[in-house]
Amino acid sequence: MMTPRSGRQLALSHHDYQAEIATVGATLRALRHRGRDLVVPFDADEVRPAYRGATLAPWPNRIVDGRYRLGDVELQLPLTEPERGHALHGLLGWADFAERMTLESTGETDRVVLAATIEPQAGYPFRVEVEVEYRLDDDGLSQTVTARNLGADAAPWGTGPHPYLVGGPGNVDDWTLLLPASEVLTVTEDRLIPTGVEPVDAHPEWDFRMPRPIQDVFIDHAFTGLDRTDDLAEVRVTASDGTGVSMSWDRGCPWVQIHTADNPTLPAAHRAGLAVEPMTCPPDAFNSGVDLVTLAPGDEHSASWRISAIDGPARSESNLLNGL
Repeated sequence: MMTPRSGRQLALSHHDYQAEIATVGATLRALRHRGRDLVVPFDADEVRPAYRGATLAPWPNRIVDGRYRLGDVELQLPLTEPERGHALHGLLGWADFAERMTLESTGETDRVVLAATIEPQAGYPFRVEVEVEYRLDDDGLSQTVTARNLGADAAPWGTGPHPYLVGGPGNVDDWTLLLPASEVLTVTEDRLIPTGVEPVDAHPEWDFRMPRPIQDVFIDHAFTGLDRTDDLAEVRVTASDGTGVSMSWDRGCPWVQIHTADNPTLPAAHRAGLAVEPMTCPPDAFNSGVDLVTLAPGDEHSASWRISAIDGPARSESNLLNGL
């Protein structure tokens, strides 16, 4: 049997949650709760649409012009976003990850561990092993990305996920967003090059610190200054009946990229989900150095996040009546 275009398929389940992981890009291909999509899925035998659900490493978002300096050395990465002239979302988006712990060998149905190694190459002359763990439990799907520097030189590092969250029926325009961020990284309109961090008070269209409908607002920006509860930041996307999905993460990710997935040339994908991407560093961190992790030889770094279903008031009340 031929391997599907998105790689080998790993099915996870735990109580009311089901997840489908594709090995190409260590990608979250589908996540459902009681049959309801929590992320925009795609077919197993489909070339993954852009970076939908992929693991981003060794950097999230963009490196402007694909160029950066380490000490006195200027490095040039391949330009994987040619329309804007940038290096986009790291080097592992199309790598086929190996199963480090297989479902068959462990007997577990709620956890899988994948691994791939970034080999030294033009623009990134470092050897970094990347391990990705997906785990389902009563609270949803957690993902942990761990990097280990296997080389002899310190390596720049950043990571994040790329799911498109589904708040409910309809599309982004129909959902309500809670985004507890007080600052936004502004960018140029044409190439999305960072220009500076500003308070969202100066950009009320992107101020979702109090939940409000997204409607026709366009967002493709990184946010920081995150309010946290019990050390966790949480973004919530909900439908009119109160059901929806949340994404939470700890201080290992001080940034989050939000994108309304505007793509009018592809009506099926246009504003079909809200990209919520916790990030260990902001766009172009290889140049700015902001929150950039430096992995010394032999060191490792981990970051994690969680996607959970939100039950609306009606369903929660029903569950209580039924003793759930």
